[in-house]
Amino acid sequence: MKLYFRLLWLLLTARFQPKVPVLGPCRTKFRVWPTDLDVLRHLNNGQYLILCDLARMDILVRSGLLAKIKSFAPMAVVAAETIQFSRSLELFETFEIETRALGWDHRLLYLQQQFIRHGQVIATAVVSLRFVKRKGGTADPVEVLAHAGEPTESPALPEWVRAWSQNMRELRAA
Repeated sequence: MKLYFRLLWLLLTARFQPKVPVLGPCRTKFRVWPTDLDVLRHLNNGQYLILCDLARMDILVRSGLLAKIKSFAPMAVVAAETIQFSRSLELFETFEIETRALGWDHRLLYLQQQFIRHGQVIATAVVSLRFVKRKGGTADPVEVLAHAGEPTESPALPEWVRAWSQNMRELRAA
């Protein structure tokens, strides 16, 4: 239920936040609430991924991409995600998630999401997204961006992202 309250708040306040580029960066502010904690009294590792979902919705709304593709490809679904933790977040601490596109290939869009507190990176997530069309099937990122009137040439995809994506495909096949 707490996710719905945060999502509703994000959607209600997005119009008052600055617009962001489709590829980012987009910084989304959060606070650690008591319901986010694990038994060690810091932000639960699963909660990080839930907050990444909200930050991805924020960039979709604030960049205007969601409105442009709503009838064409309304959902960006997670194909794979990995997160690396450096430090912990504790009760009532504020932090931001910075979301930015790393690039795309013929199937997937790759994002990096960093949890930042006082300028220090707390955790970094890498996420691959697949676009699902409203009438069925999938759309490649170039098709989605073209439909939205955005540039369709991917930034150079870092080699480590290509290797990560390949590892995720091998894991699925194993």
